[in-house]
Amino acid sequence: MAGIWDTLVEQFTKTFITQDRYLLFLEGLRNTLYISLMAIAIGTVLGVCIALVKVSPSKNIFMRVLSKVLGAYVAVVRGTPLATQLLIMTYIVIRSGNYVFTAGITFGLNSGAYVSEVIRAGIAAVDIGQMEAGRSLGLRRRQVMQKIILPQAVKNILPALVNEFIAIIKETSIVGLISVTDLTRASDLVRSRTLEPYFPLLSIALVYFLIVMGLTQVASLLEKRLAKSDRS
Repeated sequence: MAGIWDTLVEQFTKTFITQDRYLLFLEGLRNTLYISLMAIAIGTVLGVCIALVKVSPSKNIFMRVLSKVLGAYVAVVRGTPLATQLLIMTYIVIRSGNYVFTAGITFGLNSGAYVSEVIRAGIAAVDIGQMEAGRSLGLRRRQVMQKIILPQAVKNILPALVNEFIAIIKETSIVGLISVTDLTRASDLVRSRTLEPYFPLLSIALVYFLIVMGLTQVASLLEKRLAKSDRS
């Protein structure tokens, strides 16, 4: 038993303490959170904008063309691998030395396509009679959408949105393709130096799990608060 304990202590020391390797994991955690938060922010804003354009009545040629362009964008993003999109954005489109920023932009653009479909479905699920009732009260279409339709849609799609945000966090593990040190790449770098897979891999799995569980708990609290507001 003592031999096993000594081995674990030695592996832990080699993984985190020797040459201050814990700093590599902290850098990976910082980059993972930065990319995830940036992607969630961009994806949410972009998704809402695309969804509103696609559900709005096409009264003029500009809106019809814009809707077609955005529809093509969503189709391309959903039809190609995220890893391929990341490589194209990094080495062809942006070509910036700030790969962390490029990764955040790429993940945000990717997420926006999926979020737009989630929000569009949520808006479509709200009874169309509520739009007509709002318009009959003298409200503009934008006011009805903002004050009546969207709040109800958000309640309906919150679980799906949270799942999309969780997927973003886990998908950041591919940014090592462009030499960004995220949690997964930090683990690979340490593992290549220590030749010990136990602590590097299990530690990052635990961190990902805690991040996802934290986001899930926040979403659960928000759902309860929204449900309480419905009853009050």
